[in-house]
Parts: sequence; structure tokens; C-alpha cells
Amino acid sequence: MLLLAFEDEAALAHELAEALGLSLAFITRHRFPDGELRLVLPKPLPERVLLLRGLQQPNEKLVELLITAPAAREYGARQLLLVAPYLAYMRQDMEFTPGEAVSQRHIARLLAAHFDHVLTVDPHLHRIASLDEVMPPGTGLALSAAPVLGEWIAAQVPGALLIGPDEESAQWVSEAARAGGLDHAVGRKVRHGDHQVVLALPEVDVQGRAVVLLDDMASTGRTLIGSAQELLARGAASVDVAVTHALFNGDALPALQAAGVRHVWSSNAVPHESNAVSVVPLLAKALKPLMA
Repeated sequence: MLLLAFEDEAALAHELAEALGLSLAFITRHRFPDGELRLVLPKPLPERVLLLRGLQQPNEKLVELLITAPAAREYGARQLLLVAPYLAYMRQDMEFTPGEAVSQRHIARLLAAHFDHVLTVDPHLHRIASLDEVMPPGTGLALSAAPVLGEWIAAQVPGALLIGPDEESAQWVSEAARAGGLDHAVGRKVRHGDHQVVLALPEVDVQGRAVVLLDDMASTGRTLIGSAQELLARGAASVDVAVTHALFNGDALPALQAAGVRHVWSSNAVPHESNAVSVVPLLAKALKPLMA
């Protein structure tokens, strides 16, 4: 078995290859002036191949997968497994307006058509219980970094209060709190009409307490910023942030810091300067039975 990866994920690829005891090879990319991609894979390939490709900033990477998967099979791979620590398009899970494509279903089916298994971490699932509802049963394998983050938080901030900013974060917060032996609470979304939504943080006493906001992902960071400002106004001694996927678009990270957030911690499921916890042990444990 061989681990294939792209150079922009070299650090995670090397760590995963070492954990699994696999040889590692990289796919080279060249962008033509018209924007098209030229990909070069090692040839021939062994019968079993793991392909590492996180799908943050996904559109171009999906094209890479559409080229890489059939090429890998053409060059000898019979079993092809995608390791996508971040799985894109999972939030668009229903038709909110007439004619809106439910991207979750379509992207999941697309990946399942090209890969024997798709392994990911904390996919953003709201209205479905598992990837089995959008992929052939057993194809999609979802892991959670919440327990690892919970243990990290407990070591960094003993006795911290974990707070999820809204109901969607409840599953991660409860898992992390259990793993770290910490108290937790979850906020909720309050709707004022069809288009205005505000967050209501839980009515728990945070006076003098160290609080850690926990969620599966952060992109603009605006939910976390508003929550941090309110918690500090209510007397929290400190507010830190922990997320599985540090997307942090634009000025999200400096804006969090400007709002009074002390530390920002993330897993290395998405490469980012805030990475503090590795998902490689989770990935390796799940992959080893598939490699047997």
C-alpha cells in the first residue's frame, strides 16, 4: 500500500505515512496559463492506494480528485481510499429555496463513485445521522476530534467551562467535555423572522471562570467573536477557542484576538498556524483495519 499526497499537505502526509508504516509519494501539479491543471502520478501504482486530500477551498481540489482517481486505477490501483480530513459541501443538506442544489448529496455521491472508502473528521452533518445516508453504507467513515480536543483543553485550562455557541455544536461539546472531565453548556439560535438569527448563550454563571468556546469549524469566526465578547462582558476570566477545522477566512483570526480571545487552538485536519492537536492517531487507528 502507498500513501499519495500533494505537496501543500506534506507535513500531515509525512506524519500519517510514519504512523502507518507506509511509503509516501507526491503528485506533482502544474497550472497552465489558462487555469487547467497537469497532474503527474507515480507509475505504476500498487494495488492499494491511500490518497490524502483535504477539501478546504474545495473546488479546484475536487477537480484534482476527478483526474487523480481514474488515473490511479489506470496505473494499477484496485482499492482506492480517500483520506479527506475536511470534507467540503456537507452544510448544504436541504433545499432551502426552490431549485437549490443539495450539494451534500451530490458531492458525497461523486466521491463514492470514485473511491472505495472516504475517511473524514467531524463532517458538518446536521439533518442526517451519518454519511451512510448520502453514500453507499460503509463507504463514508467519519471520525471525531472532539475527545482529543477535550483532553487538550483540560490539560491547558484545568477546570474550564466548555461552551458550544449554538445547538449545532452540541454533539462536539458533549464529547469533548466527557473526554476532558469538564463542565459544558450549549447556546441556541433565536429566530426573529425569516432572515434574522441571533445567538443566545446559555444562562450559566461564567463570572471569574475560564471559558473555552468549542465548535467543529470556524470560517468567518463571527459566531465565535460575538460569543466571546458576550462572555467577557458577563465576567468570564478568559475566553479561548478550540475548533476541529481552522478555515479562518479573511481577517477571522486577528478579529478573534481583537475581540479578547486569548488562545485559538485547532486540529491539524486543516493546516493552519493555530494547529495544536494532531488527528493522525485517529486516522491511523481507523485506517489500520482497512489495510489488513
